[in-house]
Parts: sequence; structure tokens; C-alpha cells
Amino acid sequence: MDPREAKARIREAVWRLLEERGVARFPRPVYGRIPNFVGAEEAAARLASTPEWRRARLVKVNPDAPQRPVRLLALRQGKLLVMATPRLREGFVLLDPRRIPSYLHERAATIRGAFELGRRLGIDELRDMGPIDLVVTGSVAVDRRGHRVGKGEGYAELEYGIARELGILDPETPVATTIHDLQLVSEIPREPYDVLVDVAATPTRLLRFEHDPSEKPPGIIWDLLPCSKLEEIPVLRELAEMVKPPRPCRPERRGV
Repeated sequence: MDPREAKARIREAVWRLLEERGVARFPRPVYGRIPNFVGAEEAAARLASTPEWRRARLVKVNPDAPQRPVRLLALRQGKLLVMATPRLREGFVLLDPRRIPSYLHERAATIRGAFELGRRLGIDELRDMGPIDLVVTGSVAVDRRGHRVGKGEGYAELEYGIARELGILDPETPVATTIHDLQLVSEIPREPYDVLVDVAATPTRLLRFEHDPSEKPPGIIWDLLPCSKLEEIPVLRELAEMVKPPRPCRPERRGV
């Protein structure tokens, strides 16, 4: 089976299972989303118990609803937080808990609050921040090897690739996710640009996966990148202009 078709079937099965078992949370329905779930706070707390989390000074977290408790814990524990904006349209936002009163941390952990209380980062500012210590990404499903699938639009891969291109994370940088136990599946096919997960925290357990660093994407795989992404995402277009020599994106077929 084609990997994309297999991933689509996995997504649909997980979304349906979460809804049928009554563990899906707002925003609903979870179809087409990184699904929020009952127990997201417990999963975040379990992640926060790991040495990877405790060592981290600068954490990059996705903007989706199930990772809001992760963002809140980062702020409450004094960590610098970089959040990708939805669909990367506005690039990245920095949330510095030293500049945000503690009574506003809950608001800052939301997407709207992050825009209000955080600071937009240009690509040069992002590069100059120093290394990211931990990446937390959202997932629709994770398998027993640490392969993950998102909602199918590739933003987690783009966020990871941008950071690799800027040199602010490397293959040794741990990648974590928080999911419900029902989001664990037996097998997910992997494509070259897919992000691998090192740690998955659920409401009931912590899973670790071993990867050879060379398996992780080296950055943006430009010849697999649809050219439409450059048109849609300013920060990606800016990065492409920095790459020397310029590398072509993948033209998309139009029509039949």
C-alpha cells in the first residue's frame, strides 16, 4: 500500500476511535486535527518528569490544543518557550516567562494569548536564540518504533526542518509527543522527511524509542517540498532564499 494511503487510513481509524470511546475533547470533532484528549494534563505531567524535560532551558512546542498543558508547564517552570504559529503563517513566537506575569501564564499558553503576550521571531532572531533543548510535537498516532503521523499537512516536518537548517537543533535533540493510549498503533510507514519521536507520554505511561541519529531528517528536503508551501509560508520562503546554492522545490501536477 502507498505510504500516504496507509497513513490516511491510520488517521481516520484513530480519530474515529477517540470519538467512539468518548475521550476526544474540544475542539471537536477531532477529525482533521491533532486530537485533543481526556488526560492531556496527565500526559504533560508525565513528560515533565523526564530528564529530557528537566534539563531543557529552551523548548519548542506545537500550537495544538492537546499540547496546551505542555506549554503551560513550560511557562510555570521558567522555561523559554518557542511556539510555531498555526500553519506557520506567522512563523514562530517566543514566550519568555520572565516577561509574562504568572497570573497570565494560562492565557499565554493558548494560541491567542501567545500572540498577545509573546514576541514574533524573525528567522535571524530564531537562529540567534541558541540551541533548542527539546522539541514537543503533536501527533495523531505513534507506533511501537517511534514513527508518528500528524494530520497530514506536514507542518511538524517543516518546523523541524527549519530548525535543522538554522542549526538550532541537531540529530541528538530529543523529540517528544503527548498522546492518549488509544493513539498507539502497531505500525506506521515512514517517509524520508517524517519526524521520529524519541519519547511519547500518555496519561498512563512513558514510552521511549531508540533511533540512529542518521535516521532523522537533515533539514528541509527541498526536492520533495511542494512549491505551493513556499508561496504559503513566508518564513519558509525566506529560508529558501538563504540556502546557497538555491535548491528547487517540487512542482505540483495540475489537472489530470
